[in-house]
Amino acid sequence: MSAVELSPEQVHAFAPVAQGVAGDSASPAAIRKLSRQLARPKPAVKAQRKALETLKASLMAIRAGDFELGARRALEALKIDETNGLAWHVLAICREKSGQFGQALLAYEAALKLLPNETDVAHDLGRLAQQMGYLEIAEKLLLKYLAADPGHIEATNNLACVQRDQKRYGDAVETLRGLLAIEPESPVLWNTLGTVLSDQGDMATALTFFEEALRQDPGFAKARYNRANARQPLGDAMGALEDIDAALPGAENPYERAMMSMARAMLLMTLGRIPEGFEAYEVRLDPHLPEAMRVAVDAPRWDPKTEDVRGKRLLIVGEQGIADEMVFGTCIGDAVEAVGPEGQVYVAVEPRLIGLFQRAFPDAVVGGHRSVKLEGRITRYVPFAEELEGGVDAWIPMASLMAVYRQSLESFPERRGYLVPDPGKVTFWKAELDRLGPGLKVGLHWKSLVLTGQRARYFSSFERWKPVLTTPGAVMVSLQCGDVADDLAAAEAAGVSIWTPPIDLRNDLEDVAALSAALDLVIGPGIAGTNLAAAVGGAAWMITAPDDWHYLATDRYPFYPHLRFFRRDGFADWDGTMARIRTALDEAVAAGNAG
Repeated sequence: MSAVELSPEQVHAFAPVAQGVAGDSASPAAIRKLSRQLARPKPAVKAQRKALETLKASLMAIRAGDFELGARRALEALKIDETNGLAWHVLAICREKSGQFGQALLAYEAALKLLPNETDVAHDLGRLAQQMGYLEIAEKLLLKYLAADPGHIEATNNLACVQRDQKRYGDAVETLRGLLAIEPESPVLWNTLGTVLSDQGDMATALTFFEEALRQDPGFAKARYNRANARQPLGDAMGALEDIDAALPGAENPYERAMMSMARAMLLMTLGRIPEGFEAYEVRLDPHLPEAMRVAVDAPRWDPKTEDVRGKRLLIVGEQGIADEMVFGTCIGDAVEAVGPEGQVYVAVEPRLIGLFQRAFPDAVVGGHRSVKLEGRITRYVPFAEELEGGVDAWIPMASLMAVYRQSLESFPERRGYLVPDPGKVTFWKAELDRLGPGLKVGLHWKSLVLTGQRARYFSSFERWKPVLTTPGAVMVSLQCGDVADDLAAAEAAGVSIWTPPIDLRNDLEDVAALSAALDLVIGPGIAGTNLAAAVGGAAWMITAPDDWHYLATDRYPFYPHLRFFRRDGFADWDGTMARIRTALDEAVAAGNAG
């Protein structure tokens, strides 16, 4: 499979997702079924008999949980007969369970081509495709399976999960409703119905369905994990942590275990358990997470617990999302101090942020990183570090610095931002804003460029911004990148004028940063643009979600101490939040500044 370079929006930070997909390609039942296929009358050809015996050995390895050995045995069978569809299926299972999703996908496709009537292959491939985000492919495969076995609980459930992930919530509910009428005692279906509601932000109703799933099966780990993700935004973080701890031993596969561990790390941070939460956050790099980042650097990873970094050439590699790079980049100065004048810190960030980080940390050398998708995996490499004479002594992911240098709330610096916008550009944009006439100049962000699946619940429709947009004495400035022509036209039709600066708001981040510093105020949800405004020390008001962990159990935002936030009481609480922002904006207009 060839490498595909990813845009920064494709390499975004991820959060724990609802678990609804059912089935396990390596479950005892699945392996027994494969064994029965191998027990059919032995072929007459000696080579084929040998391949059969080799595949039996592969299944024995899978039963023992040794997927690497299972893969080797399956490959041996394929060397004997590369047209053996069953061997391709077994190889695919081993690759999937080893976290080699790209290779697993190819093996499943080969198996399906050779065994077009084996619906189990279609089901396994559909489940993996859904996990990897290939939703249209997954839907076709699941429909193929259901055509042969209508009413199959796992396949119907997984089809609903695909529809949910496509934001076809009505279709997902109907898919589940039809089978629940026949199978009302299925915990799997009740659990997935809960995920459809939680994806839309209706946590209270989702909680009811998760509890029904647990009533049917108290040991159902997926439902307990999902109940945890519903309890946290409803204000019960301790109960959520208890649910996660109870769910983890029942995780069906390494992917589920990693996803649950990711949720647990965020809960620890929500509860302010520092640095335990930051240490647990290392799970974000677990290769069993399809979106986990692999870093390709020709140097060992720095272990702060065993190695003194003083005098070393240390490479800090930025995180998956632009916002995360700004949140976790606050520790770079600590690393520069730690290596001392005899050492050197190199920092790899999103290329559009190089200037901002270089001005902030003049003693470091800042360059860009790049990301490709290779065999279904996100791989990050650092071209400028590869060209350094002598290379680097060690590297570390940027967020991993938190466990080293932020071991308590007191270790978070009290400062108004830390990134440095271009002073000349700030002066230029202040002059441009003055041309707009009197009034408080307010920059606006209202959505993310990545709105797949459950991420949509973190953003409101543009119509709900009307109370803010119509604030007397405020001049609105669009900082929103992407195609927002319809939103701006709707505002214009309603008599609201929003000025859009003549720059590329997605790519010209030097100008966006300078403009954010020049504005009287920037308002938006917790996305890259709002983080950028806070990171450069601008007056920033952030709309935060009920499950935002960045508070670290405080009543402030330790990463940006000067940030003012408006926390939504629930995912549906947009009207109340906008009303509070409007009141605060009226006060800021009256005072002539936003603080």
